[in-house]
Amino acid sequence: MTVSIFDHQLPNDSHNLYDVSFYTDNIHTLVTQTPSMVNTWLTETYQIYQSRPHRMIVGLDVEWRPSFNSYQNRVATLQLCVDGRCLIFQLIHAPFIPPSLVNFLGDASLTFVGVGIESDAERLLEDYGLGVANAVDLRVLAAEELGGRELRNAGLRGLVMEVLGKELTKPKRVTMSRWDNMWLTHAQVQYACLDAFLSFEIGKCLNAAG
Repeated sequence: MTVSIFDHQLPNDSHNLYDVSFYTDNIHTLVTQTPSMVNTWLTETYQIYQSRPHRMIVGLDVEWRPSFNSYQNRVATLQLCVDGRCLIFQLIHAPFIPPSLVNFLGDASLTFVGVGIESDAERLLEDYGLGVANAVDLRVLAAEELGGRELRNAGLRGLVMEVLGKELTKPKRVTMSRWDNMWLTHAQVQYACLDAFLSFEIGKCLNAAG
């Protein structure tokens, strides 16, 4: 697998930018806990894609600190990706949820895609009151479009291989890491970005927007 990350090392605490490379794709990634930066990212996303005739597909994923008992930690990060642009919003450290994000997730003209996205949407609603208007599970879509019932039980790594023909590595040490940390590591940023980006890519290939 060909994957790398470049840290722009911006001189402020409100946000940072990274370029995550996966094979031939380059994903421009914003990591922030600042509502105004989320506003800017969402505004730019609408501006870029409003002239396109097809429904916008958005890759969606969330991460949280693993729990080893019955208590479930709050969602720590929300990842959104459209084409080569990814947002990693550190919900758990944000002073408030910007209305622009509420409206974006609640926009029924968009299609949000992910693996097991219904459970992610439930967590967002329970933890932050964020509703996802139009969620499509990529496992169900892949099973319908490709005719393989076993795909209903596939994970993201399996779908990436089946649909995109590429290998994705998901290190357990990153999966089980402290997603509630104020500063995410390069490995975490790369992992979180790729989950949302590859969800978008699979959704686009399977024509999730219909």
